[in-house]
Amino acid sequence: MLLDLVPLWAAIMALAVFMYVLLDGFDLGVGMLFALRHDEHERDLMVASVAPIWDFNETWLILGVGGLLAVFPLAFAIVMPALYFPILLMLLGLLFRGVAFEFREVAGPRRALWDRGFFCGSLVATYAQGVVLGNFIQGFPVSGRQFAGSSWDWISPFALLTGLGLVAGYALQGATWLVMKTEGELQQWAKQMARRCLWGVLAFIAMISVWTPLAEPRIAARWFSLPNVFYFAPVPLLTVVLAWQLERGLRRGWDVVPFLCSMGLFFLAFTGLVISLWPYVAPPSITLWDAAAAPKSQAFMLIGTMFLLPVILLYVFWSYWVFRGKVKGHHGHHGV
Repeated sequence: MLLDLVPLWAAIMALAVFMYVLLDGFDLGVGMLFALRHDEHERDLMVASVAPIWDFNETWLILGVGGLLAVFPLAFAIVMPALYFPILLMLLGLLFRGVAFEFREVAGPRRALWDRGFFCGSLVATYAQGVVLGNFIQGFPVSGRQFAGSSWDWISPFALLTGLGLVAGYALQGATWLVMKTEGELQQWAKQMARRCLWGVLAFIAMISVWTPLAEPRIAARWFSLPNVFYFAPVPLLTVVLAWQLERGLRRGWDVVPFLCSMGLFFLAFTGLVISLWPYVAPPSITLWDAAAAPKSQAFMLIGTMFLLPVILLYVFWSYWVFRGKVKGHHGHHGV
C-alpha cells in the first residue's frame, strides 16, 4: 500500500504560494509606491532595493501553478477556465512590469513611459491576484467534475474587494521593505506610507472577516463552532498584536521589525485562509484527494521536487543575505 502523499503535496503547494506572496509581494508593493515619488534619485533607490532579487521570486509562482497542474489536475481543469481572465491579466502585468524594469535603465525620453509601465504592471498583477484569491474563497460551481460557470463569474463584489485588499497588503509590504532598505527622506516617507497602508489592511481584514462567514455558511461553521472557536482564536488575536507591534516599530524608528511584522500579518492571513478552505482545493466541492493524480505519479514527481525545493530555499536565503543592508546607490548595497 502506497503512502498517502496528498497532505505532503498540499504542504509543498502551500509553501510555494506563501513564499510567492511573501517575496513577490513587497517588490510589487514597491512598484505600486513607485508612482508616488517623482525624484529620479529616489526612484532609482526604490528600484535598486529590489533589483538583485525581484526576478527570482516568480520561481515560486511557477512551482505553485506547475504543481497544481501535475499533482492536482482536476483542480487545474476547474480553476483555469473559471479564472482565465484574471490570471491572464496577472501574467500580462508581471510581463509588462519585467520589461519596464529592464527598459527604464536605458536613459532617454521614454524613461517616463517605462516608469509608468513599472507602476501599472505592478498594480494590475497585484489586483488580479487579489481577485483570484476572492474567487477561491467564494468557490467554483462544478457539475460532473467540470467547471459549470461562465468566463465572467470572477467579477463579483467580494472578489473585487479582495483585489483592493491585496493592493493595500502588498503596498504595506513594499513600504516596510523601503523602511528597512533606505535612509533619510525616502525612509521617512516610507514610514508614513506604511502607517496609512496598515490602517487600510486592517480595514480590509475586518471587512473580509465579516463578509466571508456571512456569505459562506461552510466557513462560518468552520470558525465559530465549538471547540473550533477556541482553537482558532489566536489567529485574530495575534493579528491585533502584530499590527500594534508594527505601528510601535515605525514610531520608535526600528528598521527591521515593521517588515517582519508585515510578514507575520501575511502569515496569519494565509493561516486563516487555510483554516477556511481545508481540505478543498477547488471549493466548495473538490477536495485535495478528489483532485489528486495517481499515487505513483505523485511519488515520481516528489523525487524531483525533494531535490529542487532545498536548492530554491538555499538560494533564497543566500541571495537575501548577500544583498542585506541599506541600498546606497544604483543597484548598490552595503552590509549591516
